[in-house]
Amino acid sequence: MPPFVIRPLRILGRVSSINVRKVLWTCDELGLPFAREDWGLGFQSTRSPEFVSLNPNALVPVLVDDGFVLWESNTICRYLAARERRTDLLPADARGRARVEQWMDWQAADLNNAWRYAFMALVRHSPEHADATALQASVQAWNRQMQILDVQLERTGAYVAGETFTLADINLGLCLHRWQMAPIERPTLPAVAAYRERLGQRAGFLRHAAKDTP
Repeated sequence: MPPFVIRPLRILGRVSSINVRKVLWTCDELGLPFAREDWGLGFQSTRSPEFVSLNPNALVPVLVDDGFVLWESNTICRYLAARERRTDLLPADARGRARVEQWMDWQAADLNNAWRYAFMALVRHSPEHADATALQASVQAWNRQMQILDVQLERTGAYVAGETFTLADINLGLCLHRWQMAPIERPTLPAVAAYRERLGQRAGFLRHAAKDTP
């Protein structure tokens, strides 16, 4: 009888993508081996029939786990934590899990929508994002959302969902790095600054956030 073979996870997506880095950092926290493939923005086209057959949205990342295909970065992270039964990262109790997912969803919706225009204008230098009024509004919205995060971190005194590190901190740690690296004026947020120091003690943050450009 042949030996049992564990196939590594396939992660499709360029490492410069913040959403791909969410998945990479999650794998790091879980100690999971993976094989990453470059797709999107200068690499293999996500519009190719091969990729679209995996994700009809033509976006990275995509996870392939022994034939099981999954897209949407937050969903991938939750799946991996649940698969590994890591209730420290994604609590098993309904209220604890909801608190973590609340902040993950806030990142994906409110926070991302706030910074998107400013990021595209100032970092990606997109000619389609050259409206000065829209840029200013985006920067102001970005800072307002980070102030919300600051209030929450002051309340918990540690991590976004409470006293311990969870999946929500992977999402928000990457976004915090992007905010700090962007060429914008930022308010002084003491709780956010202390949070950055705590995250900086984690190998996953150093590998997948701190060394990368925004």
